Amino acid sequence: MHILFIGYGKTSQRVAKHLFEQGHHISTISRSAKTDCYATHYIQDIHQLDLTGLAPVDVVYIILAPSESGVEAYQHTYVDSIGPIVQALKPHPVQRIIVVSSTRIYGENAGQRIDDESEIRPADPQGHLLRRMELLWQQYYPQESIIVRPAGIYGTSIARLKSLAEQTRTYPAIHYSNRIHIDDLAGFLALLMSLAKVETSYIVTNNRPLPMHEILLWFQRQLQIPALQLVSKQQTGKQIYATRLVETGFSIEHRICFNDYAAALSVHSNAE
Repeated sequence: MHILFIGYGKTSQRVAKHLFEQGHHISTISRSAKTDCYATHYIQDIHQLDLTGLAPVDVVYIILAPSESGVEAYQHTYVDSIGPIVQALKPHPVQRIIVVSSTRIYGENAGQRIDDESEIRPADPQGHLLRRMELLWQQYYPQESIIVRPAGIYGTSIARLKSLAEQTRTYPAIHYSNRIHIDDLAGFLALLMSLAKVETSYIVTNNRPLPMHEILLWFQRQLQIPALQLVSKQQTGKQIYATRLVETGFSIEHRICFNDYAAALSVHSNAE
């Protein structure tokens, strides 16, 4: 099959490698030059997308990221791009479109449980724009589109968490956070291309919601620095579970984030 990636960052690169190894032909669209040998790369502005020169496209991955975190950047990247992409795809026999969104569309913030059947209630403008993006893709491709909502994506970098641990002396509440390793996300995205039966949307997380202060306490113990104090037992954030992902039979390899953090700390210590 000919698979097109619109947006080609770290996640897309991993998915493309999976699919290339399965024998598929890969093309990519991005804002800057790419050098992966297993794909044909095109530099284009997605708002003026031209796919007339490409061989017929069977599957599309939409994995975009705004250059900034503000509302205008979200509107420009996620919503304003849809019309030009849809127009460019019209001549192509697209069988499946996999669109990466975010669990930000779930606006709960009192420690509630969220899963694939939960009501969608965005709580901020960016969340509303992501939901608008999802609905537009489902409107244009009601049978072909699959919405994927990852929790917090992490990989090998621990610089931010290490810095937070070093600077944090108190934490205001029990704030639940959720995560998915980038390699697990990529593996699941690759699987979605070939599943015979799919749902309209999937949450992707490791099903291990953790209070953020516990993560920082773990780092503080490893770094042998003073432990923070929890100020309140009030619960914030949300506890997210990927129920539909489990039903596919996909196996999460990075279930315990502390194993990955320990490996990253070891590499960091050896490099010093």
